[in-house]
Amino acid sequence: MSVIYPVVLSGGSGTRLWPLSREHYPKQLLCLAGKQTLLQQTIARMQGVPGVTEPLLVCNEEHRFLVAEQVRELGRAPVEIILESTGKNTAPAATLAALSLEQREPDALMLVMPADHVIQNVAAFQQAIQKGARLAEQGMLVTFGIVPTAPETGYGYIRCGKDNRVAEFVEKPSLATAGKYLESGDYLWNSGMFLMQVKTWLQEVERCRPDILSACRKAREQGKRDADFYRVDAQQFGNCPSDSIDYAVMEKTDHAAVVPLDAGWSDIGAWSALWQACEQDAAGNVMQGDVLSHSTRNALVIAQHRLVATVGIEDVIVIETADAVLVAHKDHSQSVRDIVDQLKRDKRTEHKMHRRVYRPWGSYEGVDAGERFQVKRLVVKPGAQLSLQMHHHRAEHWIVVKGTARVTRGEEAFILSENESTYIPLGTKHRLENPGTIPLEIIEVQSGGYLGEDDIVRFEDIYNRHC
Repeated sequence: MSVIYPVVLSGGSGTRLWPLSREHYPKQLLCLAGKQTLLQQTIARMQGVPGVTEPLLVCNEEHRFLVAEQVRELGRAPVEIILESTGKNTAPAATLAALSLEQREPDALMLVMPADHVIQNVAAFQQAIQKGARLAEQGMLVTFGIVPTAPETGYGYIRCGKDNRVAEFVEKPSLATAGKYLESGDYLWNSGMFLMQVKTWLQEVERCRPDILSACRKAREQGKRDADFYRVDAQQFGNCPSDSIDYAVMEKTDHAAVVPLDAGWSDIGAWSALWQACEQDAAGNVMQGDVLSHSTRNALVIAQHRLVATVGIEDVIVIETADAVLVAHKDHSQSVRDIVDQLKRDKRTEHKMHRRVYRPWGSYEGVDAGERFQVKRLVVKPGAQLSLQMHHHRAEHWIVVKGTARVTRGEEAFILSENESTYIPLGTKHRLENPGTIPLEIIEVQSGGYLGEDDIVRFEDIYNRHC
């Protein structure tokens, strides 16, 4: 069997899973259905398939360090992590991956998978992949159709033809039409996963959407390697049309094939889908975190930071985070994105980030804030360091509560131990490092007329950040 490169697309934002999923920490980076994140599960389920290599990932530039860290936690060394300056849908993302692999093995297969799916039966999934590989080796563009279990209106459908050929791609149907599809047995849900030879994909993109291939090729050629990442040229990629694999190629090609997949699949497109994908107790409830329930049925309750108690409710979703609580009826879980849209219109920030914000060096969390002051808790990973930086509008006080800090302040450098502190005057170059073997925890008190995160002038940064 040919070599198979897993190509993991990690560009989504998952707005319908707010408040857990946010722009700067989307659903594929969350542990929603198991101890691993959805991204990690996507990579791990390929283990054991003959001929499979290390993964290649395509992700948003904003998420690059989070994605790299999660891959590292699996003990994997990715072939490449390609950074998109802006999201252009799945066809350009797959094309960027193919252009990278073309330089290595153009005859190899690439398995394109979204990073945010749940598959409960890994063995059945791997069997379908091996069947699809045999078709892909014959020059077919293979998609995987999910054997439907209900007349779903939220998915596109695939009508099956003879000899694994795709007869037709169908848009999301009405409920009545979906029922007829289910009864006929000729239709599968469109999973959004694809398997094909690298060279075959590039040939079909050139035939069907030469504008996409041209823009991606220029973006690749004018891009550059940045530490562990490959950063495509932002201007050239910005000129690339946005389109899905289905619309750009699969609906136009004469080489589309489909392999049925019955493996407990879900795209976790809404909270109700997560409830269905998780193991339920005798009352039909899925409870995560510190939850007490009484007379509660068919509910999904997630508590992250405090006790959540439910009494006398049914078919309800309750999601608690440090800065937001969502309460919704399961039948309206798709409408959560309307709340996200309202947050954007109101120029709030709860749709963008959690109270705890992750950085390549660790994380920070807001503790308190008021007029002209802000308090944060910083956690710096062992061996990590913040950039050498300066602020125009704020001064900072640092208090070490755990670990050891190496501080650069102006022309001096010194060590701080637990219960020791220092002051960074406004306009002074400074850097914080953790030279120890345990996480460094700092309480930072900021004071000044403007305390926004954009008040940072970087002089040196080991992570190659410019803003």
